[in-house]
Amino acid sequence: MNRRTFAATALVAAAALLAGCGSSDDGPAEQPTGGQGDWAPVEIEHAFGSTTIEAEPTRVVTLGWGSTEAALALGVVPVGIETQTYAVDDAGRLPWVSEKLAEMDAETTMVPATVEEPAYEDIDALEPDLILAPYSGITADQYDLLSEIAPTVAYPEAAWTTPWRDVIDIVGRSLGMAEEATALVEDLDGQLAAAEDAHPELQGLTVAAVWDVGGTFYVYKPADARVDFLLDLGLESAPAVTELDTGGETFVYGLSYEQTDRLEADILVNYASTDEEAQTFLEQSYAQAIPAVQDGAVANVTGDPLVAAMSPPTALSLTWGLQDYVDLLSAAAQNAS
Repeated sequence: MNRRTFAATALVAAAALLAGCGSSDDGPAEQPTGGQGDWAPVEIEHAFGSTTIEAEPTRVVTLGWGSTEAALALGVVPVGIETQTYAVDDAGRLPWVSEKLAEMDAETTMVPATVEEPAYEDIDALEPDLILAPYSGITADQYDLLSEIAPTVAYPEAAWTTPWRDVIDIVGRSLGMAEEATALVEDLDGQLAAAEDAHPELQGLTVAAVWDVGGTFYVYKPADARVDFLLDLGLESAPAVTELDTGGETFVYGLSYEQTDRLEADILVNYASTDEEAQTFLEQSYAQAIPAVQDGAVANVTGDPLVAAMSPPTALSLTWGLQDYVDLLSAAAQNAS
């Protein structure tokens, strides 16, 4: 199941090093990425086995979600970035990615978005020596094909579920920048801790994260990285989220409209592309049956960029939308019963 189906339509700055893979009008230029001197082979274990990176990567392609931001936050500009399809600019880049590239005065090649299969020919044309996909939906067969192009790092367990900290860690180790990645995570954790300390009203409240779109009422499970991020802020996943799940999906499920009254949580986080979409949802009888809606304890996360920034957060988007997100949660908490 593709994460973007559920994150987008159903979907930090740390002290960055300036060394990276730059580019020119003739295409991305080959430059050392990590600048770590002598390279020792790195082995990364993942869902499809393990990948050994024998030499320092100089031409990196990033696929899926979050690996682009992790690389950029570490000062590495990929030669190829997979185009996103939600909350993006005309170039297919998310706003925080475009802002970071502008800050670094760097350019890159956009790889067509994965539909059924990754864009193998476009990726191969970039002559990468490393493909990063630690938060993606690539299958075992796709991994094998990508690995014929270059060493490929997949997700550690299940598709579209890797926590943002692990994405940064995996990208950092793959680039020979493990220490820098640890420092980046510590910096972001510090900003999260500060936000949590500033909002004690969130501590211990239960939360359910949902999106009503396309005739299906989606409920995100604790395994989903966006829910994990809510827990980082001191909230707790509502027991009902797990209890109402009768399917086998890893990170999200569709809840029958007849059962929404059983979705008990102190706070409901409702994702929507527009304010009008959020209001339309709240006016439905099945929404009115949800206890948190009755209490007015709803955090409507609206606007595609903010939804994308938190769904789930990345090394660059976490701080990009953090304050707005926490403010919405805090307002909802004031009405929690």
